[in-house]
Amino acid sequence: MPTHPLTPASLDWRVSRACEGGACVMVARDGDSVILGNTTTPGGPTYSYTTAEWQQFVVGVKQGDFDGIA
Repeated sequence: MPTHPLTPASLDWRVSRACEGGACVMVARDGDSVILGNTTTPGGPTYSYTTAEWQQFVVGVKQGDFDGIA
């Protein structure tokens, strides 16, 4: 899984409205990449995925492919 070369502070992060100050996934877009990080470690590490990979993941979430993981 590739790590992202930019510093996390340089990105426009989004966090779920359901996140109430806990350990939450944060997501940002950088060109053709979608970057994931964790709110408990905002300084990194971060991980980079292509927009195609992200879109496939989102489709899987909506279809319930990951139900039961958490």
